[in-house]
Order: sequence, then structure tokens, then C-alpha cells
Amino acid sequence: MIIIDGSEGEGGGQIVRNACALSLATGKPFRITNVRGKREKPGLMRQHVTAIEAACAIGGAICEGVAVGSSEIAFTPGRVVAGEYHFAVGSAGSTGLVFQTVLMPLLLTGGRSRLVLEGGTHNMLAPPFDFIARAFVPVLRRMGARIELRLIRHGFYPRGGGRIEVEIEPGTLTPIDCIDRGAPLSVSATALVAGLAYEIGKREIETVRKLLPDWPEDAFAVRQLPEEQGPGNALLLEAEFEHATEIVTGFGKLGVSAESLAKTAAQRMAGFLESDAFAGPYLADQLLLPFALTGGGSFTTVKPSQHARTAADIIERFTDQRWTFAQQPGGRHLVSRR
Repeated sequence: MIIIDGSEGEGGGQIVRNACALSLATGKPFRITNVRGKREKPGLMRQHVTAIEAACAIGGAICEGVAVGSSEIAFTPGRVVAGEYHFAVGSAGSTGLVFQTVLMPLLLTGGRSRLVLEGGTHNMLAPPFDFIARAFVPVLRRMGARIELRLIRHGFYPRGGGRIEVEIEPGTLTPIDCIDRGAPLSVSATALVAGLAYEIGKREIETVRKLLPDWPEDAFAVRQLPEEQGPGNALLLEAEFEHATEIVTGFGKLGVSAESLAKTAAQRMAGFLESDAFAGPYLADQLLLPFALTGGGSFTTVKPSQHARTAADIIERFTDQRWTFAQQPGGRHLVSRR
């Protein structure tokens, strides 16, 4: 059994999700102690419990210690079966993180699956639906994955209530190299507002317009969602290139002004645009698992995060693959299997 200290590296929930996916894909059981040991509130939260339960459901797995607040789990995988599955986080916990836990094991079964995921779709500290659909999944499609996603209803913290639907068709995955993102195609800045004043989104957009002055006037918009889907607010900055898309998100929360949120998001996007890397930091985190389970390939990214390095470490424990981050001229890093 593989033993993992959950306080190592970035010390968060990504260790749990990647371990579940890798266990189902490799057939190797694992135990994690000190689950989420570096977080302010250690132990499993509701979305982590749902992700583990989803992994157990699709893979006939047995897991001990699955409860909110638990600091230790032991996971024994079974056989992954394609099919129709419905998972509800039961709060504003991230549907995207549950999706990432079960996606690769289901893709590798070679069968057709349908997922309905309910909970949060636009959460702090998690990839929003837009990022998954337009930045992450297109890369997997280039690898041969056949995935379709639909956002049925937005879900913001703390209410949740969002819903996404996913169709996975059989296909053969092959390694690819994603070195250059290609020529720029379009940019956009969209403020989502639900059950809150329209003025909040307007202030965010006005701030971004000042900080990204080269963006065209028609790139900016405020989108008012139905009031019952709120309260919630998210700012989405998107840059589409020939071969890649980057989406930077800022989430509204009490105590953070619209201007401050927008400034942080705009600065992050400007930093990415100054590089020539294929993937931003969050996309790099998420690409490591599918690249490893496909057996190889490579991609470039900006300075690797602690999340990415921790993901590479967990991958090595299950697969004996060593993924390295080699700095290249211009500041970007090449991520590849040694």
C-alpha cells in the first residue's frame, strides 16, 4: 500500500483527488495521513468527501475514514465501470474538483459515461466551469478524448445549487506536445453577477479596462444572471490563442472591493500575456495527471506552482514516472517525463 503524508508539498485536497484517480487507474491502494495538513481547517471537507465517494462509486472501491473532518483515509480500488452517475456535493463545494477526480479513470475505461454534478460551479480555490470547458478539456480533446460539457445552472458560494452535465464517449488517448500556444485570437472580460447589484460588475469591468488598455472595447461585458442563482459574483478574463486558452478568475467575497478583485485578476492575466508559455499555473496543475496517465507528452508553463510539484510527486508514487520542470530561455518551463 502506498503511504502518503497529506501535509507534504502543497498539503491540500489535490493530493486526495489525484491519489484517488491514480489508484483507480493503476489498481494500487493507498493511505493518506494528515489529510489537508497545511490548510487552516485540516481534514476532509464536503467536496473532498463527495470526490472520494464518486471515486468509490465509479470504481467499486472501498475507502475507510470518509467523513467531513477526517484526517486519515485508506482507499482500496476496484474495477472502474463506465455508466451514468449523479453526484451532489450538497453545498457550494466544487463540482469541477469532483469532475477532475473521476474524469481520467472513466476516460480510460473506453466506455460511454454520463455525469450529472451538482454543487458549486464558480468557487474560490477551484477551477470554474468556464476554465474546465474552455482551457482544460480542449487539451484533452487534442489527446483523443471525446468530452462534452454543459452548464445548466450557476452555483456560487455559499449557496451552491449549480449543475453541470458531462458526456464522455469512448476514444483512444495518445500523448501530445504542447510547447507553443500560437498566435493570439481573442480576449474578453466578463463580470458575472447574480442576486447582487449590477454596479459591482460594472466597477470590476471599468478597473480591468484601465489595467488592460490594449484590449478592444467590445471585449468587456457585465452579465446579469437570474437572481435565484445568487448571491454570487465572478470576474472571468479570457485570452484565446491558436492552440491554448487561458482564463483568469476573480471571485467576489465580503471585505474585498470590486476594484481590488479586478486589479488582482488583471495583473495575473498581464503576467501570463508577457510570457510565451502554453499553460498558465492552474492549467499546468491539472494537465499533469492526464499527461501521466496517457504515458507521456510535454507542455510549457510559467513558473511551476507548489501544486504542480506536489502533483508530480504523487504521480511518481503510483506510476514510477518522474516529471520534471526545466527552465527555458524567456522564463517558461518545459514539463516532461524524464
